[in-house]
Amino acid sequence: MPASPIRKLMPVAEEAKRRGVRVLHLNIGQPDLETPAVMRDRLARVERTIAYTPSGGTAEYLASLVEYHRRLGITLDASDLIATTGGSEALLFAFFAAASEGDEALTVEPYYTNYNSFATMAGVRLVTVPTSGEDGFHLPPREAWERALTPRTRLVLLCNPNNPTGTVYTAREVRAVAELCRDRGLFFVCDEVYREFVYDGHAATSALTLAGFEDQVIVVDSLSKRYSACGIRLGSLATRNVEVHQAALRMAQGRLSPPGLAQLLATGATELGKEYFDGVVGEYQSRRDLLFEGLTAIPGVFLRKPEGAFYFIARLPITDSDDFARFLLTAFSHEGATVMVAPAAGFYNTRGRGRDEVRIAYVLKKEDLALAVRVLAAGLAAYREARGLENFPATTPATLGRPDFFTPAI
Repeated sequence: MPASPIRKLMPVAEEAKRRGVRVLHLNIGQPDLETPAVMRDRLARVERTIAYTPSGGTAEYLASLVEYHRRLGITLDASDLIATTGGSEALLFAFFAAASEGDEALTVEPYYTNYNSFATMAGVRLVTVPTSGEDGFHLPPREAWERALTPRTRLVLLCNPNNPTGTVYTAREVRAVAELCRDRGLFFVCDEVYREFVYDGHAATSALTLAGFEDQVIVVDSLSKRYSACGIRLGSLATRNVEVHQAALRMAQGRLSPPGLAQLLATGATELGKEYFDGVVGEYQSRRDLLFEGLTAIPGVFLRKPEGAFYFIARLPITDSDDFARFLLTAFSHEGATVMVAPAAGFYNTRGRGRDEVRIAYVLKKEDLALAVRVLAAGLAAYREARGLENFPATTPATLGRPDFFTPAI
C-alpha cells in the first residue's frame, strides 16, 4: 500500500508547528469555507437512537440526489444511485464491480494519487497515458489510449474537473473517451467530485448526460468539496447499468450502511439555490487568480491557469520536490510562516515524472494565499542556494508562459 504524498509529511508539519512556525496548508483539499447552515441545522433532528440506515442509502438522501441531478438536467431514479462513505468508497465499489484481481484500469497522469490505494485494495493495476502541462494537461489523441490497452484492461477512469491539474475536459474530449470505452467493451468510471468548480466560462460535461453509453458509465461523487463538508464522509455511485448497481449494492450490504448522521445532514442541501454555488465558485476563482498571478511572477515557476477544481500542478526550478517540501517544513520560515505542498511525483505512474513539480490546493482565504506566495518565493531562493542550484535554469521559454497557449487533442 503506497504512502499518500498528500499526508505523508504531516508529522513533519506538526513538528514545525511545535517550533512556533505557522504552516500554510496548500497540500490538501480541505476548504476553509463554512458548511452551509441549512445542512448543519439538520443535526438538531437526530433521534434518540442512532440506528443503521438502509445499505443503499436512506430514501430521503437518495431523493435529494435525484433532485440535485434534476437541477443539472440529468434524469436519474433512486434505483440508479447508491449512498457511499465518501467518494472514496464509491471509487472502491466501481473498481470491484468493473474489474477482477489482476485486471487493469486506464487513466491519465498526473492523477489523483489515492487511485493508487483504491487500485491496490482491488488488486487492479493502474496503467497511465501521459499528459503535458504545456497544453494544460488536456487529453491525448485516441491513438495514445489505444496503445495503452491490453487484454486485461477493464475500465477507463477520468476525473473531470481534474484533481490534481485543474483541467476541465471539453464535451468532445469526454465523448471521445466514452466512445473508446463503448468500442472496446470497457467501463467508463467518471470522478465528478468537482463538477461545480469551473471558471472563465468553461463547463464540465457529466458522463451521465451522454446518450447511448448507459451500460458503460459509472459516476462517483462526493459532498465533501461541493458543500465544504469533508468530514461527513458521504458520497454516491450513479449508474444506469443494472448489473453494476446490483454488484455495488451487495458490497454496500457487506459494509452494512453509510453514515446515517451524514445523510440526515446532506438532505439540507436541497434548500440551497444557484446563488450558493455562484458565491462559492466566485470565491475560488478569485483565489485561483491571486495564486496564478503571484506564482507565475516568480522566476522559473511554470503553470497553466487551471480551468476548474481548486488545484493545479506547478513546475518549479528544482530537481526534487519531495526534498523541497521537507526543506520548507524543517529548515525554512518567512514572516513566521512556511508552506506545505504535495510533491507531485506521487501523482504520476511513470518513474521520474513530477520530481520538479508540486500540487497546490487553493483552499485558504486570499490573505493567507498572498502570504503563501511570498513564502514560496523566498523559500525557492533559499532552497536553491542551500542545494547549490544557482546555475540550474530558473527561467521558462516565453511561449510556455502564455496561459491561453494550448489546443486539446480530442
